[in-house]
Amino acid sequence: MRVLLVEDDVDLSRSIVSGLRAEGIDTAGVATCAAARESLLFAAHDVIVLDVMLPDGTGYELCAFLRERGIGTPVLMLTARDAVADRVRGLGVGADDYLTKPFAFAELVARIRALARRAPGLLPEHVRVADLDVDLTARRASRGGRRLALTAKEFALLEVFVRHEGILLDRATITARVWDENHDPFTNALEALVRRLRAKLDDDFEPKLIHTVRGGGYRFSVQP
Repeated sequence: MRVLLVEDDVDLSRSIVSGLRAEGIDTAGVATCAAARESLLFAAHDVIVLDVMLPDGTGYELCAFLRERGIGTPVLMLTARDAVADRVRGLGVGADDYLTKPFAFAELVARIRALARRAPGLLPEHVRVADLDVDLTARRASRGGRRLALTAKEFALLEVFVRHEGILLDRATITARVWDENHDPFTNALEALVRRLRAKLDDDFEPKLIHTVRGGGYRFSVQP
């Protein structure tokens, strides 16, 4: 796996690059939008870790630039901003995930690995979690050998969960992946959708896979 870190804080950049390399992740670091554009246009990466505030622009602008040019590499945005509007903005310009500073290094690694599984050719067509089987190509799911009758929105939510297995996802991140950018993240539509999916996916099975984290969002995993 090859990761590009775009971060202008020299100490933080060195720490992240060193830590990721220690995890066996080939990582390069740059400090500006210009350097990132040059690197991304001429070299392949599996994941981009992108700070929002950079000396010559913003992470939002850089992410939009990449998407406009057809570069679909998964992007994880790093920022000190924790407002829902900021997270929604990042996801709206094409970012795939969002991590607020300060963060635990283990969570950064977990999110990078989860995003790498989403990259073209890296995510298997079939995903298995416990006794749940998900066919992402045919958009079918079964648990314990029993076919689950899911609506399009329920499957979209399930896909978000399996692509981020074990990762705590906040409401804004899930909402941006399941609905379009005009959806109001403050409605209870997400909670209603989670209830419907949980009724089909968890009510008659063990272990439970959808876990609500008070004040945090949802985690999809075998362990709570």
